[in-house]
Amino acid sequence: MRDSFSTYHPIINLIYFVAVLACSMLFMHPVFQLIALLSAMIYSILLKGRRAVRFQLLYMLPLLIVMAVMNPLFNHAGVTILFYLRNGNPMTLESIMYGIAAAVMYVTVILWFSCYNAVMTSDKFIYLFGRIIPALSLIFSMVLRFVPRYAAQVKVITYAQRSIGRDITQGSILARARHGIRILSIMITWALENAIETADSMKSRGYGLPGRTSFSMYRFDRRDRVVLIIMLGLIGGIVGSACFGQNAIRFFPSIRMSSMTTGSIFGFAAYGCFCLLPVAIRLVEDMKWKSIESKM
Repeated sequence: MRDSFSTYHPIINLIYFVAVLACSMLFMHPVFQLIALLSAMIYSILLKGRRAVRFQLLYMLPLLIVMAVMNPLFNHAGVTILFYLRNGNPMTLESIMYGIAAAVMYVTVILWFSCYNAVMTSDKFIYLFGRIIPALSLIFSMVLRFVPRYAAQVKVITYAQRSIGRDITQGSILARARHGIRILSIMITWALENAIETADSMKSRGYGLPGRTSFSMYRFDRRDRVVLIIMLGLIGGIVGSACFGQNAIRFFPSIRMSSMTTGSIFGFAAYGCFCLLPVAIRLVEDMKWKSIESKM
């Protein structure tokens, strides 16, 4: 089923992802990080299904473990010494906790960017920034499409070469290397031709010229206004909680975080509601749809 949050106005999608990415990178409090990580995992699974589960288990989980382990091996700051390594450097509780927090932050940001890539399509980005920065928005949209589109094209070329016995899994080692170079050559040729065709197409349509009009399917309607008001209210609550130091944490020289108060609980609740906003929108839309189906 199509993601409901993706059907909202592009400015709503952009504000949400800018805010949630900024919060994920700025707030190191464990409760904030846990909320952001779980929300990003749930939304990613809703958007991509099994592919998201496989991506999280095969890539994100090992990355999180490696980063959490590597940091205390090189960072020995902190006053709580747990034991000493063979080279004489201390292993401190603060460096371990900071490594875990940094790893969670890194994985969370990657997951949010994967959701952003699925929701903020290139036409949405060009719609928002095409008139302000036409050249840069076009390049940026092409860059965002680079990895998934080129990965799909590599599969197409590989399957075509495999059908004629020129895959990298066929033949001797020298033949496999030659087949791989041929696939890479075909891929580079396709990419260059595609870039030239895109540039010529946009130029022939007058892209970036002053006074040029363009068709757009996006309208800022009532539901966008309602969600924008909710988002601004939640962002205000999060920022207010942060300004009063309710979610502050310090790792060095010793771990120290703000105590649990009514203000901090309010900040956690606002942040949780904000991170889970797309999931809540989708659940509400699903319930509405099922209700309509039951009455038919």
